[in-house]
Amino acid sequence: MRTVMTMRRRKRKPTTASPYARGVVLQRMKAARWGGLLAVALVGFHLTAGLPLFDDDHASAAELTVWKSSSCDCCGKWIEHMRAAGFSVLVHDTEDVRSVKIAHGVPESLWSCHTAVLDGYVIEGHVPAEDVRRLQAGPSGNKGLAVPGMPASAPGMDQPGQPYQVVTFGPNGSGIYANH
Repeated sequence: MRTVMTMRRRKRKPTTASPYARGVVLQRMKAARWGGLLAVALVGFHLTAGLPLFDDDHASAAELTVWKSSSCDCCGKWIEHMRAAGFSVLVHDTEDVRSVKIAHGVPESLWSCHTAVLDGYVIEGHVPAEDVRRLQAGPSGNKGLAVPGMPASAPGMDQPGQPYQVVTFGPNGSGIYANH
């Protein structure tokens, strides 16, 4: 008995010879090429502009949000002081600053001309940037800091010679945070 060997037909694997496969493959190759070029361009831009590729300073990423009256010049000078110290500042001009103070729980005895919020802390008045940084750096039971009234030598007022105090406030009352 003789065995007859027949050749089985192999299934063809899809290749780029198929019009459908070729179109999809070419589209994907084109998208990958443009994505790679875009990534290289962005990295190149950051390096030539002197910008860091990765930001590891999370403390400076927080934004200081300030509510102030549009007619107050000293508030604008305090905002410039905070920006010069490296804070990112978002300003809201409002004629109803009183309601902002009440909403954030600032005691009426500590009110000043503007109110700011940073990382959940309330900053009332012309608080120096160094005190805000110190508050931001360490955990505390404080709700915020305030410079009551408008002392002449506080940042934004810029008339040296008058000592003033930065007061801390929170659920346990208030106390002196710093003397300037």
